[in-house]
Amino acid sequence: MKSFYDVQQLLKKFGLIIYFKDEHNTIEMMNQELKDIHQSGLISNEDFIQARLILNQRKMGKL
Repeated sequence: MKSFYDVQQLLKKFGLIIYFKDEHNTIEMMNQELKDIHQSGLISNEDFIQARLILNQRKMGKL
């Protein structure tokens, strides 16, 4: 997983398509859904950490 698009595709595998007009809200909701999926044991720790890193970088304007 290398990009914001990859994180979107990961969430899409679980039937989640998240979009808000405000990108900050989109990222926050994606983070919350990732936490829920991870706590349910549906994704690995590695995927969870990588996805969160990508979202945090996007939030900080680095991607």
